[in-house]
Amino acid sequence: MKPSMKSALATLALSALSCAAAAAPLSAQQAVALTRQLQAIVDDPAIPLPGLAVVAIRGGEIVYSRQFGHKRLASATLPAQPMDADTMFRIASVSKLVTALGAMKLVEQGRLALDEDVSNYLGYRLRNPHFPDQPITLRMLLTHTSSLRDAGGFKFDPAVDLKEVLQPGGRLHGKGAMWSSTHAAGRYFEYVNFNSGIVATIMERAGGERFDRLMRRLVFDPMGLKAGFYLADFAPAKVDDAATLYRRREKDGDERWDRQGPWIAQSDDFHLNPPLAPPGLERYVVGSNGTVFGPQGSLRISAGELAQLMLMLMNGGYHRGRQILQPATVAAMLSRQWTLDADGGNGDSDNFHGLYHAWGLGNQHFLDVSIVKDGRASGDRLVEGGGFTGVGHLGWSWGLNALFVFDPRTKNGMIYVASGVGDDPDRHPGRFSSEARFQERITDALYRGALAAPKKGEP
Repeated sequence: MKPSMKSALATLALSALSCAAAAAPLSAQQAVALTRQLQAIVDDPAIPLPGLAVVAIRGGEIVYSRQFGHKRLASATLPAQPMDADTMFRIASVSKLVTALGAMKLVEQGRLALDEDVSNYLGYRLRNPHFPDQPITLRMLLTHTSSLRDAGGFKFDPAVDLKEVLQPGGRLHGKGAMWSSTHAAGRYFEYVNFNSGIVATIMERAGGERFDRLMRRLVFDPMGLKAGFYLADFAPAKVDDAATLYRRREKDGDERWDRQGPWIAQSDDFHLNPPLAPPGLERYVVGSNGTVFGPQGSLRISAGELAQLMLMLMNGGYHRGRQILQPATVAAMLSRQWTLDADGGNGDSDNFHGLYHAWGLGNQHFLDVSIVKDGRASGDRLVEGGGFTGVGHLGWSWGLNALFVFDPRTKNGMIYVASGVGDDPDRHPGRFSSEARFQERITDALYRGALAAPKKGEP
């Protein structure tokens, strides 16, 4: 067993002992104060949010859960629908962490291996043509060190076999923009959506069924979750539970922001356009193209179900009387795999304004880094003044902004999902991190209002 895995297992064991006593829920006064603060963020005229769902977990217990605003705004023919506990969100890149849960389950079952050449699963040779002697492994795909890039696309039609995309000479390989020409697989970090599509394809080859159904069998059904990657085949969830995602920005064309303009649906406006299967899905060949199901960003899940996933990981893979993942699997997944060495050149330190500083297997490690330079803040700090580190994932796309993060040692965690933004987040940069100011305000409110010990004189 690697030292990092031993350390992580020890952390899980210690946290289980230290958090054996259930955390006390927030007092009525604390809950009212936190609710008032979050409502003010939702209603802020500078960058309003159409809807927000949050969960705070302290000492392994949910101590606060609330929804604000609407999952569907009023239209000319339909009234607004309020957010509720069943509301599901297209959770953007938090999907990658959940995809990793399924991949790690297959590793646990012996169907996949982290350090095996993935060519052996795909059935064809997968190599960066600029570095043909370097095998690519599942570990590299989960840690964004595979040397793949998104410039050649990361989601393809059901009729496409990814072999045609990935291999030189393939019909869709083009000029090979999906491969780094400067960095071989294995060391250099660059955040890439396409990695998750390859992971899903490998999972299909190992598991023998479509990625969306495989995830249901491996993770969602054993946990009793309604979550799913493909809405047109989505029982037992109700499509009406899916929140529409909004921005005050055009969906097509010049995509200009208009802070004074109307909210414009960007995704999941199913009251107008019900989900449809992509053309050709009935002829899809399992194991050819897992990008079809959006493993990088198309999971629909509620904030409450995200909390159940978080609690399962906090408890060493155990959930409501059932072992979903073995403790060693969770420890391996959460162990540090890559840490930024800006001077050593092992990653793009400017990626997303310097957001990424460390990574596990399918999860970001938040190191509490904050750098302010030339008036712009950067880093992965989550709360003003620092003090909270953890593992998890961020998500943003189509107006949605989300965070899933927890400290395995203390079993404290935060989840938020905002279903849209009323102005360009780049116009509202953060004070202490790479995130926008409204994101900082949400995490800071959750931390101080639900997780941090109150200061003397506070309720």
